[in-house]
Amino acid sequence: MKQVFINLTVNDVEKSLQFYLELGFTLNSLFTDDDQKCVMWSDAIYVMLQSKKMASAYLKKPFAVSTQFQTVSHTLPVENIQSVNEIIEKGLQAGGTEPVAALNEGFMFLRSMEDLDGYVWGIMHLNIDTFKSLKEK
Repeated sequence: MKQVFINLTVNDVEKSLQFYLELGFTLNSLFTDDDQKCVMWSDAIYVMLQSKKMASAYLKKPFAVSTQFQTVSHTLPVENIQSVNEIIEKGLQAGGTEPVAALNEGFMFLRSMEDLDGYVWGIMHLNIDTFKSLKEK
């Protein structure tokens, strides 16, 4: 199986863990220790919440301040618009922020959220059949 591990350097590993659990991620204890917590969105998508101490042990570069600079963003697809709204609302209640207004293009509904460290996550519902029919025209 193909998988992706997204490594995020966070200011407070425990607070970040709680934030992601509120969104619906689940803890993967196999890859979890004091300096990093592994949360899973699915069997293919893992997010490694790493302390700065741990991250700086293998890369000797300064950290980008994601609250001040645009960094890589990630988008998670969900089943329907209701799920988009539920996840974003949970994130906002857990301390996240919504940096831009929702985007509704008819075939796609997207809301974005910044986590506690400023990393941007899009939560998206895509009606693939509508999208395909628009591309065929």
